[in-house]
Amino acid sequence: MRETVTTAPGAASEDPRRGARTLVEFAYEAMRQDILRGALTPGERLRVEALKDTYKVGASTLREALTLLVGEALVTAEGQRGFRVAPISLSDFEDGTRVRKLLELEALRESIENGDDDWEAGVVASFHRLSKVEEQFKSQDRASLSGEWEERNRAFHAALIAAAQSRWLNHFIDILYQQTERYRRIALAGRAVNRDVHNEHLAIKEAALNRDAEEACRLSELHIDRTFEALSKMFQAEQGEEAAKR
Repeated sequence: MRETVTTAPGAASEDPRRGARTLVEFAYEAMRQDILRGALTPGERLRVEALKDTYKVGASTLREALTLLVGEALVTAEGQRGFRVAPISLSDFEDGTRVRKLLELEALRESIENGDDDWEAGVVASFHRLSKVEEQFKSQDRASLSGEWEERNRAFHAALIAAAQSRWLNHFIDILYQQTERYRRIALAGRAVNRDVHNEHLAIKEAALNRDAEEACRLSELHIDRTFEALSKMFQAEQGEEAAKR
C-alpha cells in the first residue's frame, strides 16, 4: 500500500502536497512544478540520491514519479544512466506550438458546437477567476502571482475546450500545453511583456459564448502566435548573449 501525504495547515496554494493522495503524487507534482518554472534546468541530471533529500521521499517513490514525468515528455530516461530534465530548443518550441494550435483549434470548434449551459458556466467562472489575479497585477508584484496566474490561465484554456468529445484530443492538448507553459515560464522569469493578454482572453471568451467558432478560433490562433513570437525573441536574445560570453 502506498503511503499517504498529510498536508501542513496553512500550506501555500502552490504547495504540491495540497490535494496529493500519495507520496508518488506529491513527488511527481513537486518535480513537475520545478521543471515548469526552471528550478530544475533543461538537461539537468536528476540524481535520485540528491532528489531524496530535496523532496523528502524514498528512492522507489522518486523513480515512479520520474517515470510519470517521462510519459509527459518533461523528463528523459537514459537507460541505466538514469534521468535528465528534457532539453529545450527554439525548434522544439515552434513544433510544439504548431501542433498545439492544430489540436486546440479543433477542440475549440467541437466545444463550441457541443457546449451546454454547464460549459458556458465553466468558461465564465474560469475567466472570472483569471481576471481576479490579473486585477492584482496593478498593486502586487507580478512574480509573486505568476504561479497562481499560470494555474488559472491553464484552467481558462481547459474550460474553453471542455465540451470537446475526444478524450485523446484533450489528452494530447494537455501535454502540449504543459510543454509550451514550460517555455513561457522559463522565458518570462523576471521579465515583463508589453501586451494586453487580459483583453485577448476576453475577446476569445466572448466569441466562444456567442458560438462564433470561426472568430474564436481566429482569436485563439492569434493569441498563441503572439505568445510564440514574444518568447522566441527572448530565447534568441538569450542565445546571443550566451554566445557572446564564450
